[in-house]
Amino acid sequence: MRVLIVDDDFYCRNMLHEIMKPYAQCDIAVNGEEAVFAFKKGLESGNAYDLVCLDLVMPEMDGQQALREMRSIEKDFKVDEADGVKVIVTTMLDDRKETHDAFFLGGATSYLVKPIEESKLLKELNNLGFSV
Repeated sequence: MRVLIVDDDFYCRNMLHEIMKPYAQCDIAVNGEEAVFAFKKGLESGNAYDLVCLDLVMPEMDGQQALREMRSIEKDFKVDEADGVKVIVTTMLDDRKETHDAFFLGGATSYLVKPIEESKLLKELNNLGFSV
């Protein structure tokens, strides 16, 4: 499994990396612009990400915009919607509007509120069909 961890907070990035590294090759981006760049490079190289763990509140480009751009890039690359990258939004925002926007405007796969508990993240990965 190939994972892109996107978070501007060092502690959160590191914690997600520690949880995921036994199960996946992990790359890190510190904002939405870096995430979109890495995501596109993965598709261009034929080594697409299987999962993106995406924070919503970040400088440069927030997670909502990054997610919309990633979905747009998938369309440009003719990736079928059912085969698109799985996106777990990982955020401090426990709010209906943000949740709605992430799922219905951005196409998020799931939504976890920080602090992320290892057991909840691993359960979510299993629910998404990843073997962990």
